[in-house]
Amino acid sequence: MSAQPTKHFNTAGPCRSDLHYMLPPERRLADLDSLIAAQQYCVLHAPRQTGKTTLILALCQRLNAEGRYAALYVNVENAQVAGGDVTEGMPLILGALQREAEEQLPPEHRPSVREPSPAPGEALLQVLMDWAQSCSRLTVLFIDEIDSLQDETLLSVLRQLRAGYKSRPTRFPQSVALVGLRDVRDYKVRIRPDSNSMGTASPFNIKAESLTLRNFTRDEVAELYEQHTAATGQPFSDSAMSLAFELTQGQPWLVNALAAQLVQKVVPDRARTLEPEDVRQAKEILIERRDCHLDSLVDKLREPRVKRIIEPILVGETMPMDVLNDDLAYVRDLGLIDVRGTLSIANPIYAEVIPRVLSWGMQINIAQETAWYVRADGALDVPALLRAFQKFFRRHSEAWLARFEFQEAGPHLMMMAFLQRIVNAGGTIEREFAVGSGRADVVIRWGNEVYVIELKVRYDDETEAEGVAQLASYLERLGLTEGYLLIFDRRKESGWEHKLYERTAEHNEKRIHVFGA
Repeated sequence: MSAQPTKHFNTAGPCRSDLHYMLPPERRLADLDSLIAAQQYCVLHAPRQTGKTTLILALCQRLNAEGRYAALYVNVENAQVAGGDVTEGMPLILGALQREAEEQLPPEHRPSVREPSPAPGEALLQVLMDWAQSCSRLTVLFIDEIDSLQDETLLSVLRQLRAGYKSRPTRFPQSVALVGLRDVRDYKVRIRPDSNSMGTASPFNIKAESLTLRNFTRDEVAELYEQHTAATGQPFSDSAMSLAFELTQGQPWLVNALAAQLVQKVVPDRARTLEPEDVRQAKEILIERRDCHLDSLVDKLREPRVKRIIEPILVGETMPMDVLNDDLAYVRDLGLIDVRGTLSIANPIYAEVIPRVLSWGMQINIAQETAWYVRADGALDVPALLRAFQKFFRRHSEAWLARFEFQEAGPHLMMMAFLQRIVNAGGTIEREFAVGSGRADVVIRWGNEVYVIELKVRYDDETEAEGVAQLASYLERLGLTEGYLLIFDRRKESGWEHKLYERTAEHNEKRIHVFGA
């Protein structure tokens, strides 16, 4: 038996080079050194579990080793419990600052908290001024989880940083970076009304840049995975590597979590090459586990401003004209969507997690058995499945949709819950959503067979012809000759006798089975 590797794929907390497979963290953000040298303040924002803390800790360690700066990382999340109470929150922030300094810096380079402490509205300002004046090095401060602070506590921190800014670098830190999930412009949404703000359009108008961490590239995913190969001898096939990148789009936590499931659960045999089917199996395990990272994203779906962005994507509709840019930026900063090119869910794994979670209550209440839709040769009987859904939708849609939070996406989610209930036992489902596409595509993998179902909402007599052409094009892309089009007719004037039908169409040598609901 081969020896166990000393490192593993990290899915919890900052990466450590002695424990984890990891890439050089500063590679994904090259601008911080120049900002620090120029005495500038900045915001570093990125979704959870993308490597922010790993990056900042590595940067602090390097800056301190180089000898010019005293660089300090502090996490202020513990002050969240104080809410907007500055009197309670500020001592928690200063306590965290002192604890971190004792761990990261030698005594001569540490800030010290005054006793007795000044008034909460000046306490942080005074500590940072004293630090900058007493330290023989230029001081640099990174404040992590800044957006966990609330209301007046957040405002007080920002005010004190702004008050000291003009005194840098001899009497205040040379550079300060605020680190969190969101760009600073979103803070103003949380601290309004204007009577409670800082009297400016931005609550942190001394920032020079808003920076973010990019995802891993395909080559970087390969580089990370090859560290496992070098340590254990277990290779990834090129196609498995490509699929891993396709499913994760390089999101760092997903890249690591998928690999962890692959090598720990799916193929622990180090003598066997990892293949695409192994990657798909690991993806299913990951989705079903719904670890903390995925659950934290799911919790956000309940927020009205997130729902306003996600719901049109799920049904392929255009974004409402009254959607605020701040809402779009907020959901992007959470890592839920990709705004490059066509607005879509950030990656295929999130695109599966989101509808599964939203339709879970439906799925457990659907009395359907997989065996009813499996033919004698083991193939999935998709026409029978769709006919059964038509009956199910007619019977339950009115009552179920009336109680459903995502009203516009309700029919799509009912169909996905129905499919998931049946396909779970012997296959997998992949989903593709994009705003403005006018459709949602579902790919079912069942054994060696692949089935495609396109979902659309009927608005006029052109909907079906448009859907047939869209699906034919999608089938061409997948190398398939047959597919299924399900059209939801939500027009109030249409009765069920017009909504429920089944027919077959031909388009560019593709056979399309059309079902109405």
